Amino acid sequence: MIIPWQELEEETLVNIVESFILREGTDYGVEELSLAEKTQNLLDQIRQGIAVVVWSELHETIDIKNKMDFLR
Repeated sequence: MIIPWQELEEETLVNIVESFILREGTDYGVEELSLAEKTQNLLDQIRQGIAVVVWSELHETIDIKNKMDFLR
């Protein structure tokens, strides 16, 4: 289930994004980015509709997915 990011408090959204980044250990290429930069980049993707916040009722977990991949 997609959770509309607009319905989340800003602090909650930022906490979800930071948790996702720290959990995933995502590689951002040759240049290492700070947590703040990674957070801002992912928040921008969410706000632009490229990424979505997803709740899994089965696993009772929250995640962030590429919107196109999630909708397939």
